[in-house]
Amino acid sequence: MKGNSRTKATLLAVSAAVLLCLFAVPALAKDTLVVANIYDARTLDPIVQNEVATSRMCLHIYDTLLALDQENNLVPMLAEKWEQIDDVTYKFTLRKGVKFHNGEPFSAKDVKYTVERAQTPVGSAIRQYSEVVDKVEIVDDYTVIFRLKAPFTPFLMSLSHTWGSIVNQKAVEAGGESYGMNPVGTGPFKFKSWNKGDRIVLERNDDYWGKKPAYKELVMRAVAESINRTIELESGAVDIAYRVPVTDVRRVEENEKLTLYRHLENSTTYMGFNCAKAPWDNPKVRQAVRLALDNVGMQKAVFRGTGRAPNAPVAPSVKYSHKDIPYVKRDVEAAKKLLAEAGVQLPLKAEIWTNDYKPRRDLATIIQAQLKEVGIELEHKVLEWGAYLDGLQKKTHDMYILGWVASVPDAEFAISGVLRSTGGSNYSFFADAEVDALLEKGKSLPDGEERAAVYKKVQERIHELAPWVYMYNEETFHGSQKNVKGFVPSPRGYHLLTNVTFE
Repeated sequence: MKGNSRTKATLLAVSAAVLLCLFAVPALAKDTLVVANIYDARTLDPIVQNEVATSRMCLHIYDTLLALDQENNLVPMLAEKWEQIDDVTYKFTLRKGVKFHNGEPFSAKDVKYTVERAQTPVGSAIRQYSEVVDKVEIVDDYTVIFRLKAPFTPFLMSLSHTWGSIVNQKAVEAGGESYGMNPVGTGPFKFKSWNKGDRIVLERNDDYWGKKPAYKELVMRAVAESINRTIELESGAVDIAYRVPVTDVRRVEENEKLTLYRHLENSTTYMGFNCAKAPWDNPKVRQAVRLALDNVGMQKAVFRGTGRAPNAPVAPSVKYSHKDIPYVKRDVEAAKKLLAEAGVQLPLKAEIWTNDYKPRRDLATIIQAQLKEVGIELEHKVLEWGAYLDGLQKKTHDMYILGWVASVPDAEFAISGVLRSTGGSNYSFFADAEVDALLEKGKSLPDGEERAAVYKKVQERIHELAPWVYMYNEETFHGSQKNVKGFVPSPRGYHLLTNVTFE
């Protein structure tokens, strides 16, 4: 009897332990967050490219001095305090006790090195952010002073952009030309591995100075085909899928295991002309093409009633967007007349380039059909994302479809990078002295009616010269598993994932 009692007690204890384990397993948090992105990053060096896929990763590897919250209020990051001393002078008190992923301590010299490096040719893609700074002075290890070349109204907001990601000189110099493949920051995640074209893996920085993520690894996968991102989400292979296509919105929304997110980004997608190449260097030809296209109808057809057709280069959610520029109605005969006035010999053969994003491919197909009616025969060329950006820099293209996100929600950052003659992402190679002068004036004026009037005028001038045909302001959809909590999409185009938890 004594032995049986012990056996029974042992069995009861084992059973209780098994039951405890069975009930405990679902409560354990997942260790890995897997996200399906559209395309792979070009680099993990924050100043070499100014594109969303790179920023989405840099946001988690690095810290900036300041950040913007969901209401566009400035919040402290590596700078605990800041003050504007005069029109061109800003003082920052830096956070103590912060370490880079390689163990190096963060201090004022890293801030100075970061800005000065961004002002070299390596940082040409982000020059609109860095070029306003005259010099950075080190007061002591945890105090720096920025002196600007001239007043620049959105300067503090600009520091929240990933161009201002603070890098470590020792790591950058050790990495050399390969630094972008082995980045070192102070951020909540450390770089672990990168299988180009497939996935980037980051691991939690357990020495992070701020709030640490609840999960250990962040995996960002490149899944170019829209339908595949939806399938991966439905199967549970990914926890979050960026940019669910409009055709799959209802499918995700009605799936009880999934959550759908929707928001309007601070972005404008456009069809640009290579204004440095004949005949697109003639504004009449560009205006003729615009007249030959029904951008409102195209937007409705491709996006099925979501989002909106733009009337101006600055997205409606960005400060100083011009909402009163009239839409251009399609007029085939007027387009033919302008082409004749410009001396264009028809038929005109040309190329339109896109990356593999399906809405852009669909738009290019419609543009081909509509331009054929006026004698312009387009070949549609689809390129892989990296090859696409590289090709645009070579000035050989005719037309292309691309988007621009105002990651800093101010008209200066919605226009200068892409339409100022020296803009780092000006793949239209558009140059106009009046536009340049207006942008120069607008960025230094204090916020108010005079500044608003300048950005209104510059948008009207751009509309007149037609370097772009506006395609869409996209209402963006993302999906997640139901157990994913804390994911808040950002209108800036790159989304902070450090607050995500698993239920």
